[in-house]
Amino acid sequence: MLTLAAQMLRHRKGGFTATFVALAAGVAVLMACALLVESAWHYRGQAQRYAKAVAVVADRDLTVSTELFGETERTTVTLPERGGIPASLADRLAAVPGVERAVGDRSLAVTATSAPDVPVTGHGWASAALAPYRTAEGGPPRSDGEIAVDARLLAGTGLGPGDSTEIITGGASRTYRISGVVEAGGAGTPGAGTPGTGTSGAGGSGGAVLFFTDAHAARLDPHRERFDAVGVLAAPDADRSALLAGVREAAGAAGATTYTGDDRGLAEQPEARTARDFVLQAGGAFGGYAAMIIAFAVAGTVGLSVRHRRRDLALLRAVAATPGQVRRMILGETGLLALLAAVAGVPLGLLATGWIRDELVTRGFAPGSFTVRGGLLSGAAVTVAMAAVALTSAWIAARRTSRIRPTEALGEAAVEPGPGSRARAVTGLVFLAGAVSLIGLTGATDGQTALGAAVGMLYTFVLAVALLAPWINRAAARFLGPVLQAVWGAGGHLAAANLRANARGTVAVLTALVLSVGLGGSVWFLQDNLRRQTVVQSRDGTLAQHALVSGTGLPESATEEARRIPGVTAATGVRRTSVVVPGDLETRAVVAQGIDPRGADRTLDLRVRSGSLTGLAKDTVAVSTATADAAGWEVGGTARLWLGDGTPVTLKVVALYERGFGFGDVTLHTGTLTGHTVTGLDDRILVRTGPDADADTLEALDGLAARYPAASVVGTDTLTGELAQDLAVSGWLNKLLITVLAGYALLAAANTLIMAALARTRELSLLRLVGVTRGQVKRMVHAEQAGLLGVALAIGGTIAAVTLTSVVNAVTGQRVPYVPAAGWLGIVGGTVALALVATMLPVGRILRTPPVQGIGIRE
Repeated sequence: MLTLAAQMLRHRKGGFTATFVALAAGVAVLMACALLVESAWHYRGQAQRYAKAVAVVADRDLTVSTELFGETERTTVTLPERGGIPASLADRLAAVPGVERAVGDRSLAVTATSAPDVPVTGHGWASAALAPYRTAEGGPPRSDGEIAVDARLLAGTGLGPGDSTEIITGGASRTYRISGVVEAGGAGTPGAGTPGTGTSGAGGSGGAVLFFTDAHAARLDPHRERFDAVGVLAAPDADRSALLAGVREAAGAAGATTYTGDDRGLAEQPEARTARDFVLQAGGAFGGYAAMIIAFAVAGTVGLSVRHRRRDLALLRAVAATPGQVRRMILGETGLLALLAAVAGVPLGLLATGWIRDELVTRGFAPGSFTVRGGLLSGAAVTVAMAAVALTSAWIAARRTSRIRPTEALGEAAVEPGPGSRARAVTGLVFLAGAVSLIGLTGATDGQTALGAAVGMLYTFVLAVALLAPWINRAAARFLGPVLQAVWGAGGHLAAANLRANARGTVAVLTALVLSVGLGGSVWFLQDNLRRQTVVQSRDGTLAQHALVSGTGLPESATEEARRIPGVTAATGVRRTSVVVPGDLETRAVVAQGIDPRGADRTLDLRVRSGSLTGLAKDTVAVSTATADAAGWEVGGTARLWLGDGTPVTLKVVALYERGFGFGDVTLHTGTLTGHTVTGLDDRILVRTGPDADADTLEALDGLAARYPAASVVGTDTLTGELAQDLAVSGWLNKLLITVLAGYALLAAANTLIMAALARTRELSLLRLVGVTRGQVKRMVHAEQAGLLGVALAIGGTIAAVTLTSVVNAVTGQRVPYVPAAGWLGIVGGTVALALVATMLPVGRILRTPPVQGIGIRE
């Protein structure tokens, strides 16, 4: 039967081409998702500056245990502010047998004015031994006024040993003499770079480094009693196993983690774990959604292909082919197509993954050290999965034709089957009831839980439509019959009859169109609503007219100076950070801000629902209503959370506010954050001026900005514009996801429409032979498409409206979602245009064929 299957592929290229396109596109999409997940699974960052250390002890993660349904669930969250470890731990690690040295490393946020665009971190000179670095010119720093500089930082500046340069750190600019130039060598170390990653150099994240003296680095560090990490160097004759066991014991006693081997990169680049988790989750979710859509599309395309060949299959049964032989032939055809699709789709998936990786790095979702790895396992898994879906669909579609008696086969093939079994109808109604129940779940939850429930509701609705489609099509044909006849005359009457008779044959088309409209109209616009809500809240909640901003940070004293300027009525320093909060289902990091509440009511309006910001102090907190609901917090109660560096705090809740999107879910007193952020500085100062403010006030603000490095005065509307740009970057991945998924659904719809049109050659030729004109045929087809598209757009639009309204209300509190007119017109217009093109082009080709010739063409 395999030989016969191969021959069938050769002689029925039209129908098999559509199936091949659906399979190959599905393989490419799933391959990209699987390869991203496989690459993230292997990714551990790069042990660049810690290349010589046998182990690195650091505190980069927070693991929280929660009770869920009687079971203990553990959630690990990457600390937003790089948790530190006690400096005294270095001495305990140095005492472990086999340890030659335990070197504490401080990572300082610095900017070199001679090369402001080059990422750079500052360290104490002792940590140079961990790479190791070698002095290429000059020598190490020997006084507070000297630094040793990475060669990459000096490239193109013309500076060298003996020259002076300005370095900004801790919100202040200092002049240092360059004592020497350092380089790192050896495979896999910073100096060598990593081919294919876009990363080289010494900064631990693709940046450069500079070295202060150890004593000066400690004075510059806002957390001088702590190290960022401790690198352990082994003695030449050390027993590695015993050494690592001792290091882990000492680190565990201090609540720190020991990183060895490739995991050292996670200690050096905490963002590597964040990127790894992000790509794993995005790739997994993307792959899950794509797999469901592809399963719909492939099942519909393969099933339709088998249905259109039922005369051939019936003839085989009539000449004594057994049911098993017919099924084996169909499975053989589908299996061969799946293999051919894998040959074409896997390379396309590899190319797509490379492009996605570059975009993730460019847009800041992943470090430059993130690489595409693997492929063999992903390709094999995707090929097997796609073949399984295709073969299952083919087997189900072939069952009816292969099981009927040979004497009835041709007669069965000439008659359209009924809408479906009672089991199908009952199952469809169950899915419909489940989708309706998910509306309530979406409204009763918030955040990621609401989003997950909404996506589940969307797919459950689509499943219900797919199962109930034959009955939906028949009911729609009866309802639309008078309308179609009134608009298109006799062509409309024929169209309504065709829709009723072919209710089961258009199931795949209806499902694909509903899915594309429902998916595009809900999840796509959800991102627009989140971005719009964030921008609107930020704009409406910022009462200050001016902002003093600096990329290197501003000390609290700058806020006090701003308040003393004549014409300034209030000034509020804002320190952006993230904190970790518990939830009903998971512990997560949320955006937070630290402010000095003095006069904050005149610069910020967080739209407080209950309580007051006047009570904000070092031991209190204000939270957004969404976060309070998720964590079970209320005004007057206590909130247990973790600051960005992992420090647990229990604070009294003094206010609940609504504008969490614009200002973060948690608002703390700046004093609560002191010593718990990387820089220890404010990001901006919001300045409110009164009616007596004049040009001298603005001039004084400019003068204040001039006293701080890289600072400037901008209008607060500029901050809102920058926020919108940041959100557009972060929303790119969601838009990409929806574009691919909705695009694949539309491709599947176009495929099935073309197949259905080409399969009507005999039917349309017969109509022309009995006197129906070419124009009447075209009007009939137009009427059919109008009816089918109308039903698909109505159902898909309703599903999108219900899904979008539910999730937007749950996440943002807005009962009416924002839907740009251009977006809806694009989705509806694109769907209609594609459906018409996919139908009228093949129909036009059929009508150009003489009807006498067309009546003799194979089905």
